[in-house]
Amino acid sequence: MPEAIWISFAFVLGLLMKAVGLPPLVGYLAAGFVLSGIAAATNIAIEATDVLAHIAHLGVLLLLFTVGLKLKLRSIVSPEVIGGSLLHFGITCAVFTPGLHMLMELDWQTAFLLAIALSFSSTVLAAKVLETKRELRAFHGRVAIGILIMQDLIALVVMSIAAGQTPSQWALIVFGLPLLRPLLFRLLDASGHDELLVLLGLLLALVLGGLGFEAVGLSSELGALIFGAMLANHPRSQELAKSLWSVKEMFLVGFFLQIGIGGLPDQGALIFAAVAILVMSLKGALFFFVLLAFRLRARSSFLSALSLTNYSEFGLIVASVALPQWLVPLAITVAASFVVSAPLNRLSHTIYERVGSRLTRFESQRRHPDEQPISLGSTKIMIMGMGRTGTAAYDQLIKDEPLIIGLDSDPAKARTHEREGRNVVFADGEDTSFWQGLYMPAVESVILAMGDIEGKLIAARNLRKKGFTGFIVAHTLYADEAKQIREAGADEAYLTMSETGVALASQVLHRTRSIKPVMS
Repeated sequence: MPEAIWISFAFVLGLLMKAVGLPPLVGYLAAGFVLSGIAAATNIAIEATDVLAHIAHLGVLLLLFTVGLKLKLRSIVSPEVIGGSLLHFGITCAVFTPGLHMLMELDWQTAFLLAIALSFSSTVLAAKVLETKRELRAFHGRVAIGILIMQDLIALVVMSIAAGQTPSQWALIVFGLPLLRPLLFRLLDASGHDELLVLLGLLLALVLGGLGFEAVGLSSELGALIFGAMLANHPRSQELAKSLWSVKEMFLVGFFLQIGIGGLPDQGALIFAAVAILVMSLKGALFFFVLLAFRLRARSSFLSALSLTNYSEFGLIVASVALPQWLVPLAITVAASFVVSAPLNRLSHTIYERVGSRLTRFESQRRHPDEQPISLGSTKIMIMGMGRTGTAAYDQLIKDEPLIIGLDSDPAKARTHEREGRNVVFADGEDTSFWQGLYMPAVESVILAMGDIEGKLIAARNLRKKGFTGFIVAHTLYADEAKQIREAGADEAYLTMSETGVALASQVLHRTRSIKPVMS
């Protein structure tokens, strides 16, 4: 049974890649190539069946659907995201296209499509690296993710054009899809949190988006993305994306296996991959200088650029539609870029500490609005992290102390608090340069209410490093983390669940003592 062999090889090699700190999808590609090698050595036919091809297609549709779920206009409508992504895309294509045409003697169309495929960066790798380091909502993380979403949209346009499908007259129905949004929102609300939620995602991505758009002569990939985007503003859109994560990853295994099983790389493919890896540093340098042009600081530009310095699985998806004969060379290129990029990104902050002094000279004198120095003036209490805990603390303290400010690394959340009347500003507490530009002469107490332990440790250390001698308090779920926070400089670190239990008990005691016993 070929499916059992595929699963076994994919799991073993994916596990090996994970053990050495590389994305498992490198192992899935390797599994396909190993199977091709076994077939060539033993003269046993191991081919990608229709089942594997169908699974691979479903994986692509689910990937695009989850991209659509993240497609909020506020995440991409900014000059550095739109301008940076388009400028980088244009320059890359303008340089790579003639280079590939002359050096590899390709026709102009093939050279142009290859340049497009090489211009994309990996959404999967960048998102996982940033999530692991808890930097998805940091300024440089949001810029990188915004650029990746723009690249995904460009890839979708290229795929739709390359597919050459002629829409039918029924395709005009697509313009009426926004009218379905209230119905889709109700369906999402009614689906609960279990298997119905997953089934709703599959229905929208594969049936209505995939088959529905194909039926009217449009790209199924476009349909999956549009149906995802229609739900992007729903409060539970990210819950839906998380519920589909495992299903999507499982189906995408089929996509990478299919590429590897398609054939072993020849000498030309290996040379192409080697040259592309050498050129990859120029791709990262271009991102760095493009972001500097939009007034980002050197640190933010460097960290964003480094997370984008790789080649993309979306390039493979584009090639599967437009350049099927180039799938194997591009697959080797993408896998090799992950091998180089993954360890560099894990050491990104350490690398910047060594080269940062040489990079800051390229900074603009004008700063990006989100990276301006912050002066707290006469503020006495500072709350870092304005989630549920930080907001509750703010609302309680503001009753007695008006000189209070909240800081949060999510600018959209900061704006929401401002509209609700709270004094909250954007600030990334994990950014060392934020602490260098922070002026807090009158602050007496700081509450660390960020969601992750690393942010609290960094904040506590930097507060003491700045010479702050006031009171620092934090909360956490675990006793070992509480110890770390105190060692980093906090005066107190309360266990959230324990304090909740104490508060509940106090309410019960208060209630029972206030009620006089009734004699029967």
